[in-house]
Amino acid sequence: MIQPPLAEGSAAETDPTKTNQARTDAASERASSSGQSGAGGVVHSRLANGLEIVVIPDRRAPVVTHMIWYRNGSADDPQGKSGIAHFLEHLMFKGTHAHPQGEFSNHVSELGGQENAFTSYDYTAYFQRIGKEHLGTLMEFEADRMTNLVLSDEVVGPEREVVLEERRMRTENDPSAQLDEAVQAALFPHHPYGTPIIGWGHEIETLGREDALAYYHRFYTPENAILIVAGDVEADAVVALAEETYGRIPARADAPIRRRPREPEPRAHRLVTLADEKVEQPTHERVFLVPSYTTAAPGEAEALEVLAHVLGGGPSSVLYDRLVVEQKVAVSAGAYYMGSAVDETRLWVFATPAPEATLERLDAAIDAVLAEFTAKEVGADELNRAKTRLVADAVYAKDSQVSLARWYGESLATGLGVADVAAWPDRIDAVTAADLTAAARKWLQKRRAVTGFLQPEDEGEAAELAA
Repeated sequence: MIQPPLAEGSAAETDPTKTNQARTDAASERASSSGQSGAGGVVHSRLANGLEIVVIPDRRAPVVTHMIWYRNGSADDPQGKSGIAHFLEHLMFKGTHAHPQGEFSNHVSELGGQENAFTSYDYTAYFQRIGKEHLGTLMEFEADRMTNLVLSDEVVGPEREVVLEERRMRTENDPSAQLDEAVQAALFPHHPYGTPIIGWGHEIETLGREDALAYYHRFYTPENAILIVAGDVEADAVVALAEETYGRIPARADAPIRRRPREPEPRAHRLVTLADEKVEQPTHERVFLVPSYTTAAPGEAEALEVLAHVLGGGPSSVLYDRLVVEQKVAVSAGAYYMGSAVDETRLWVFATPAPEATLERLDAAIDAVLAEFTAKEVGADELNRAKTRLVADAVYAKDSQVSLARWYGESLATGLGVADVAAWPDRIDAVTAADLTAAARKWLQKRRAVTGFLQPEDEGEAAELAA
């Protein structure tokens, strides 16, 4: 299923190892505010000020999930100001003139609801889940902080220290996170996807009130936002509430233009090694530069999705069978395609070596498995099993109101449309064995990849001496 990339959030994170052919015609959609029904009764519309609205009916309980997505993430941070998107996410909870700091969160809690927020490479989102009778209240609060955020140096300074401590805890004290940062920086030396979502520590230290407000005024506008409402609601009533709240915010201009450099075609494989005394279990990861659902040619992203599942989607996958069961050079192995992105994206192959296997031996074994995989077509049973599981996962996602809302939100925020989400199972089902082979041969070339070795410090020193 189209899934979101790693997100920096106030509390919740997305696991990076678990994490359309044309963009939506925004101009034609902006010209009409009438609802358009999609699969499963999903209604898609747009207010006069540019706010996009998606309503997803779910009648199983009298609750509603309310999400507001902004089409900006860490990849839109100004040069030298990395981390500002994530920092602003924190600051959005500092209050407005109408609703001082803490009032929004306290009110949601008193009503028995939950709230959270997260920042990713391509979007920032805020959401609440609450009884359906309180939807209008949520919209009033969220619309207020879309345009009336109040910041002072007294709140910005301490919150910057909170973010710096978050970085220290999650990255600087975690060798695995440090390796991932280094691998991403090597895979994207030119594109901002190579910069961590939370930002580089030395740049976070420079972020201030004016930086936050400049970013806020640029991106937090109705024409740059997507409202997702899933739950026991009627679409007409949701749109009417949105008109009364968000609709009062005037459009400032056209939605902000994302100015990002294109990553040049990779020409050489890169190996990144990190040795640290805190590492108890070595790990291996290889990340390939591949197209996303937004940038891929027709059918190519779907082929990569199925390819990753066949290669590493569980204990029946090719990598697990060859590396863990047959060769016993690994104790775990898998693959993951992060298809949702505005620009080029990643496909991971990862494994944990068995106690008697070195990372070099495991790396050679992965090379052999990938070479074998690209040399012949996958069997019909194996292919159908993978497609059935992927489509089933999409069906199961509908059981979670939050997951379903997030699926639509992150798809629209990265350049896809409601129709792309609805048609995804059919497009997955259309993938053939020949499509998989073609995708593997084209995109799983080692020159397109960065390999990361994480190992204990003494092993790293021994390897350097041997070299």
